[in-house]
Amino acid sequence: MKVQIHVRLQCQPLREEQFKPIIADNYYNHNQFWFELDHVQTSKLMSLSASLALSPGTSVLTQKIEKWGNISQPGPLTKSRVQDEGCNLPASEIDYTDNSSTKSDSTHLASSDVDNQRGKDQLDVTAVEQEEKELIFKKLQELALRSEPQASSLRDGTEDSPPMHDMHLEEKASAEEQMGSEEKNDDNPGTFCQSTISQLVQGMEELKAFRTEQTLKMGLLEQKLVEAEEQIQQLKDRCMMLESMSNPSKEDIDETVNNLFEEEQLDPSDAIHLMGGYDGESWLSTFSLYFPSQDVMKSLRPMSSVRSYASVVQFHEELYVFGGGNGQLWYDTVESYNPANDQWTPHPSLTKKKGSLAGATLNEKIFAIGGGNGVECFADVEMLVIDIGKWIPTRSMLQKRFALAAVELNGVVYATGGFDGSDYSKTAERFDPREHSWSRIASMNAKRGCHSLVVLNEKIYALGGYDGSTMVSSTEIFDPRLDSWIPGEPMNKPRGYAAAAAVKESIYVIGGLESDENIIDTVEHFKQGQGWQEKNSRVIKKRCFLSAIAL
Repeated sequence: MKVQIHVRLQCQPLREEQFKPIIADNYYNHNQFWFELDHVQTSKLMSLSASLALSPGTSVLTQKIEKWGNISQPGPLTKSRVQDEGCNLPASEIDYTDNSSTKSDSTHLASSDVDNQRGKDQLDVTAVEQEEKELIFKKLQELALRSEPQASSLRDGTEDSPPMHDMHLEEKASAEEQMGSEEKNDDNPGTFCQSTISQLVQGMEELKAFRTEQTLKMGLLEQKLVEAEEQIQQLKDRCMMLESMSNPSKEDIDETVNNLFEEEQLDPSDAIHLMGGYDGESWLSTFSLYFPSQDVMKSLRPMSSVRSYASVVQFHEELYVFGGGNGQLWYDTVESYNPANDQWTPHPSLTKKKGSLAGATLNEKIFAIGGGNGVECFADVEMLVIDIGKWIPTRSMLQKRFALAAVELNGVVYATGGFDGSDYSKTAERFDPREHSWSRIASMNAKRGCHSLVVLNEKIYALGGYDGSTMVSSTEIFDPRLDSWIPGEPMNKPRGYAAAAAVKESIYVIGGLESDENIIDTVEHFKQGQGWQEKNSRVIKKRCFLSAIAL
């Protein structure tokens, strides 16, 4: 806010030793000065100036007075401003009124004092008005030429210009800072600083806009990268199928060609979902649909991250994958796949990070069973209640089990084998929701961990695994009606950390570890009355620590 001042009396300039005693309280720093004057100071200064009144011919001083009179004055002291500025003014001299009130009182007092002097010193300023304008124009030209070095001097806190001019510059800068005025006088050396600040602010805004644009571009590039990875995987699958046509029999060629053109007509009930794992070089996030009877692989949208040692269940037409890890870290994350739109959706996390766990669905709930984190083995069981969107701890197993296997059969969950922290186990137990407790059942015939468990014809098959010293090929079958395990026909190869599923009266075991250094790339097929048959696959490559489920 600017206050227009009309000069009615021209006076000699005052030396500092003359006016300093009157405004001594306004010196609050060596190079800082508070320009606000109270009523007493104003009256004393005006009386002192009136005693040195000039004749109408003193044009230069008149020009300076008129010039200073148009400069915005900082507002009166407020309580918050006194605290912020750290001014050491006496409490009696601090005015907490608003700006308009203070300025009105000051103007009224000044007018009264000047009117008293006006009767004594009638000045005719009309005669020198033209001379005043010419001198003002010359001074403006000089200030324009000196604006840049004077601005630098002002920033460095030096006193290169005359005292009265320095006061003018400081008063101007203080007024602009206090009032936030966007209007600048053409003769103000601070214009250079303000212009530089404006350019810097504009540059920051342009930088922010650039960063926002780059973030959007990065998001688009990441999306395109995911799409490209999916297309690459599909091309790899096609290439593997084409490579198998290099030296096959005529029957094999016809079968492969038919698979290429009839892929969209494949029967989903004859399919096994395979996800994650390790191929000997990389930890995988791939998610595929394998048709074992035709040896065809169809790539689907990959998971949000690489995932091995995980568990998977079917719930409400979606596949839920939870836990696992990437070879270095264990996860508590959960995500589900919707076949209808080929999309993954995140869900509430488990209560703790864990891998090599088992999963099952029962009574509209998903159960995460046992597992471990590389340091501890867990007997914990938690269930996801969709209605409240949270995993809730439930009744724990009777024994700690890491790398166990579990299935649901006829409304009861069965858990078998695993590592208890000291040894691999052959024990088994089941959870009956009607009793809401775990109870022991007959133990298996051999110790097993990292094995597979599938249900076929109302019976539970335990397949392969690790017995504490080596991978095994043995199998055994549990009949809940007899509460006993009977030996089954062994597989052709020992396998642990393989994927297994039952499809159309058959059991398929895919990949796995034959030993610590040998990852298997074959598929074994079991059917009642035909035993186990191992076959090489055109689309299944070396893979272990993967998860599998058949719908």
